[in-house]
Amino acid sequence: MCNVEAFSTIHAKYTNVLFLSTSPLLLSTFCPISFSATFSFLLFFSHSLISLCLGFLYLSTEKCDEAIASPLPHTAFTCSSVFSSGYTPGYAKLNRRGGAGGWSPLDSDHYQWLQVDLGSRKQVSAIATQGRYSSSDWMTWYRLLYSDTGRNWKPYHQDGNIWAFSGNSNSESVVRHELQQGIVARFLRFVPLDWSEEGRIGLRIEVYGCSYWADVINFDGHGVISYRFKMKKMKIIKDVIALRFKTSESEGVILHGEGQQGDYITLELHKAKLLLQINLGSNQYGSILGHTSVTTGSLLDDNHWHSVVIERYRRNVNFTLDRHTQHFRTNGEFDHLDLDYELSFGGMPYSGKPVGGGRKNFKGCMESINYNGDNITDLARRKKLDTSSFRNLSFSCVETHTFPVFFNATSFLQLPGRASHNTLSVGFQFRTWNPNGLLLFSNLDDGTLEISLDDGKVVVHINVSTTTRNQVDLSSGSGLNDGQWHAMRLVAKENFAMLTIDGDEASAVRSTSPLTITTGGTYHLGGYFLQTLFPPSQRSFQGCMQAILVDDQPADLHAVEKGTVGAFENVSLDMCAIIDRCMPNHCEHGGRCKQIWDSFSCTCDGRGYTGATCHTSIYEPSCEAYKHLGRSSDTYWIDPDGSGPLGPFKVNCNMTEDKVWSTVMNNLPPKTTVTGSTRERRTILQVNYSASMDQVTAITTSAEYCEQQIAYSCQKSRLLNTPDGTPYTWWVGRGSEKHFYWGGSGPGIQKCACGMDRNCTDPKYDCNCDADLPQWREDSGLLIYKEHLPVSQVAVGDTNRPGSLAKLTVGPLRCQGDNNYWNSASFTTPSSYLHFATFQGETSADISFYFKTSAPYGVFLENLGNTDFIRLELKSPRVVSFSFDVGNGPVELTVHSATPLNDDQWHRVMAERNVKEAVLQLDQTYRTSQLAPAQGHTRLELFSQLYVGAAGGQRGFLGCIRALRMNGITLDLEERAMVTPGVKPGCQGHCTSFGIYCQNGGKCVEKYNGYLCDCTATAYNGPFCTRDVGGFFEAGTVVKYNFMPKAVAGDSKDTKIPTNQLTPHEANLTKEEVAFSFSTSNTPAILMYVSSKTQDYMAVVLRHNGSVQVRYNLGGLKEPFAIDVDQRNLANGQPHSINMSRVNRSIIIQLDHYPPATYTLPEASDTQFNLVKTLFLGKVYETGNIDPVLIERYNTPGFIGCLSRVQFNGLAPLKAALRTAAQTQGKLVESNCGASPLTIPPMSAATDPWHLDNTDAEFPFNEERVIPDGVNRDSAIIGGIIAVVIFTILCTLVFLIRYMFRHKGTYHTNEAKGSGESAGESADTAIIGSDNPETIDESKKEWFI
Repeated sequence: MCNVEAFSTIHAKYTNVLFLSTSPLLLSTFCPISFSATFSFLLFFSHSLISLCLGFLYLSTEKCDEAIASPLPHTAFTCSSVFSSGYTPGYAKLNRRGGAGGWSPLDSDHYQWLQVDLGSRKQVSAIATQGRYSSSDWMTWYRLLYSDTGRNWKPYHQDGNIWAFSGNSNSESVVRHELQQGIVARFLRFVPLDWSEEGRIGLRIEVYGCSYWADVINFDGHGVISYRFKMKKMKIIKDVIALRFKTSESEGVILHGEGQQGDYITLELHKAKLLLQINLGSNQYGSILGHTSVTTGSLLDDNHWHSVVIERYRRNVNFTLDRHTQHFRTNGEFDHLDLDYELSFGGMPYSGKPVGGGRKNFKGCMESINYNGDNITDLARRKKLDTSSFRNLSFSCVETHTFPVFFNATSFLQLPGRASHNTLSVGFQFRTWNPNGLLLFSNLDDGTLEISLDDGKVVVHINVSTTTRNQVDLSSGSGLNDGQWHAMRLVAKENFAMLTIDGDEASAVRSTSPLTITTGGTYHLGGYFLQTLFPPSQRSFQGCMQAILVDDQPADLHAVEKGTVGAFENVSLDMCAIIDRCMPNHCEHGGRCKQIWDSFSCTCDGRGYTGATCHTSIYEPSCEAYKHLGRSSDTYWIDPDGSGPLGPFKVNCNMTEDKVWSTVMNNLPPKTTVTGSTRERRTILQVNYSASMDQVTAITTSAEYCEQQIAYSCQKSRLLNTPDGTPYTWWVGRGSEKHFYWGGSGPGIQKCACGMDRNCTDPKYDCNCDADLPQWREDSGLLIYKEHLPVSQVAVGDTNRPGSLAKLTVGPLRCQGDNNYWNSASFTTPSSYLHFATFQGETSADISFYFKTSAPYGVFLENLGNTDFIRLELKSPRVVSFSFDVGNGPVELTVHSATPLNDDQWHRVMAERNVKEAVLQLDQTYRTSQLAPAQGHTRLELFSQLYVGAAGGQRGFLGCIRALRMNGITLDLEERAMVTPGVKPGCQGHCTSFGIYCQNGGKCVEKYNGYLCDCTATAYNGPFCTRDVGGFFEAGTVVKYNFMPKAVAGDSKDTKIPTNQLTPHEANLTKEEVAFSFSTSNTPAILMYVSSKTQDYMAVVLRHNGSVQVRYNLGGLKEPFAIDVDQRNLANGQPHSINMSRVNRSIIIQLDHYPPATYTLPEASDTQFNLVKTLFLGKVYETGNIDPVLIERYNTPGFIGCLSRVQFNGLAPLKAALRTAAQTQGKLVESNCGASPLTIPPMSAATDPWHLDNTDAEFPFNEERVIPDGVNRDSAIIGGIIAVVIFTILCTLVFLIRYMFRHKGTYHTNEAKGSGESAGESADTAIIGSDNPETIDESKKEWFI
């Protein structure tokens, strides 16, 4: 069946379905139409029954599989040579025993061949071979050549290579090969490549196929066939054009049609490629917007048949050349092709509207031309069409008389010329992909001649090597290694030389240097391997030559082939086996394909992809993935579909404690003013994003939740409510669907947020703006139905009345979570598995997933074909295997881990296989790769279901698999696991792998779709508990954290003091762990004080000289034990950190990043800190007996500065105070100004692949600049300096004012006795006596932060 894609629904009263031959091989050649999975047959309107199959208008149920060689006479078989009379080629028929039982040549070498003449052009579907009967003679490998004329042979191609068929292993078994690429030919040649080691070449063959017939028209480059329409003007909504052509020209118009409105369709050869240009018109700025140009194919001037099919329905087009289909959609806005008068075949029309451009007419042959059901070739034969422009119309193909020669790296062709002549003249055409190579070399009578290709230019060196030492160097052309035919001609004689490329006499390079030429009489083309005094700079050439002229005489290559003239080695005569390895282009995602003769390479620079074919994305799929690589909030490139068609794009990633937000910005300015709109002529505001709509859709599809703020500020401008129910304003979301609800509401509810909350300005309306008031009102809210997001357009329709005005704001799209990243399944039994549709990864396939297991082995996934397969498995606790077979035999790649993989932690596996190589990677640490064979199968053909977890009796996998992605598509493991026994959706235990990211004592908490770090019990915040929590202390600010449940005497009755209750055992400490950082410029101060219900205490103080002292009083000593940690002044405004631990008598203190110092309590000292009661930060306000030294020397005026990440025995008192879980007196503002600097520098931009500054990639899509959440660093530094200056001034003023206007209090404190009344009348008393401590106004809070 000829499959044709239905691009959209066809509406018709009647339809006809045309079924064709059931032979898939026959149809693959006769009907070279895309075998797309999206269409299974072609529907035609009843008024136009279209015959699609290139002129084959018969219905056949017979398979094209007849034996067509055996019935032929002996004379139909010819060969290169015969061993003896009984071995003639006529005996080379399958299963025949006549003569010596088959054909054998005189010599078993690579120059032998067996040829069969089928009598006429036949459709060939299969071939079979057999060795010579009852002998040791057979061939093990061979090539197949075919031709219409017995000249200009073409090798059979498959999988992008000249195909080598496997032959026989004995003399009797038959090996048959089905031809994937069905061929039409009269002559076939079997060329042995290898043969039996015990004997010689021996062969019997059979050819399978069926008859072939087609109308043929020869185009001479002048004549044009005009197909006149029945009406003067045609509006055509669908087209099916099919034809076959062959030519040796690289330029020529195959068909053309045009209309007076600017519509046109042209199919032409340009540089031996097929170019389709089509324009259905445009109604905005002229026809240029409708112009669409698509190129396909290459090397089409090979004088062999090529099949073309163009299928168009409205703006959707299938463009098929030799079974390779491109699907595209035309530009512009119209669906009909408006043509006038006629459609011309073979060139530009001679009537109608002329079109310039200097285009050449087609010269060559066409057959089976069909246009919308009309057989053009048959109509021309019956003289139903205008063919008056032909001088002599011929319905048979006039063959050209070229004789190409094919060279490989070990070839040469030796031709004779005139000897001892004073004029040298050589010329030829060549084509190659290699930039360098030897074209011609000749030993002159007195020197050498070398013509070579050097970096795509033709370079001539003439050296006369005796007395004169004359030398002439000529160079011409550029880029001549483009695979096209190029002509070279060199003429040299006395004192003159001229080099001409492609017949361009105007740009010929000439030399008039002194020169004397005497020819040597022998010329080597394509290679020179003999020893000589002056060897050529190049030794060989890979490519083709034809039209060879030596001394102005055409080379007699027929005589060379017979061995009567010249000599050759490893040359293929009468054949050009050039292959364009970049067509089709295996370089994906816009990678640039570069090729030489036998290989190609892809350049992926600047595309965002890597690998041999630019298949694998270098970016993570989401912000969620970046978070779990330990990344912090920033702007990142993401690629949601990996190797899929969507390109990477930038988003803002905001990593919060429990969520990850992805933000996509748009270009609509906030509060965009809208005026002059009515319900009849609404103003359309386009909202463009920093990513394409498909890219944004990929984010919303995988997200757990999305939201987008939308706000409508109005002044006498109604929003939704209208008399007929149609809103004045609506918005357009995904899929260009209109939505009539507003932010804060939902689908199907034509209301605003105030209407949902019943608090609108006018209760009669469901939106504030619908009250139609002259005062400014606003309707705003979040749109949260993610299937409708993002907002792409807003249509505003009520701003045209006097005094009417509106301002619209559409916020960025914000999405949270990534369902694909956490999509997982748990396999609980060895026989459990999930099954999915067959994996489609013919030429390129990538597979990635995470796994965790405690089992020593198991199959991750498997998919099978007839012989092809693909499999990933854990082969042993340390080995992961990736194995596959594409027809060349099994291939296995393994990676070995240094540590066991069955450790119940997540491990990542990435495997890729393409036409160039196979790669297996484990945990981004272990990687192995293997190159694909230069020749062989390249397509992975599978048919079974894809099995995940186990298959076919293999060792099943026990454990979890997560985020399984194949060719950019994430498989929904959870959905399939819900209905599969032995498999459970989801997977617990994420903390076993990701818990290491929770730092500073943060606890990893399991979630169904991931994990989070619980920082509650730490002095840190952030997604990984790495952000210091600190505060700024003014003079007199106190943080009081109670350990004991009983309220402390003297506290305000109205003050609730949260406590951390301790058992009696916990209240008596024998060890402490203390850590904090601080910054200040004021001394003295008490940084931390821990009291008890006894006289025991611990204090960390800043002395008058800025040094730190630690004081312990645990009893047993007359004076507290004091440790002077360092004599340096730490009150220098810089952050400093203190880490201290005590176990019994041993005390270890580390200041900043200096080595820890160890101290020991005296033997007389107690080691138990009894009945700990309260922890103070900044200052001490405590009743009872307190060390007077602390009060007198260090407690006034209190700590002024910053404290950060304060921890005491696993508690975070400062964080608790900032979260209202501890008592605070005075002004405490959250700030990290006291945070200690990083001990480990961050990764440099030069080595961070995700850092944007290191990404100079330019991508082929337009994007708006993404604005990060943070501010510019320089601006932040300047602002910080200004803030510090203002802060210092204000603090000074506040201190002076409070000192001048101090109030007397009666609260008894343990201030220094020497202070007298002033101590009792200090500002501290006012703070203590206040039930409601003074709060900081919002503006000041912002300033502090």
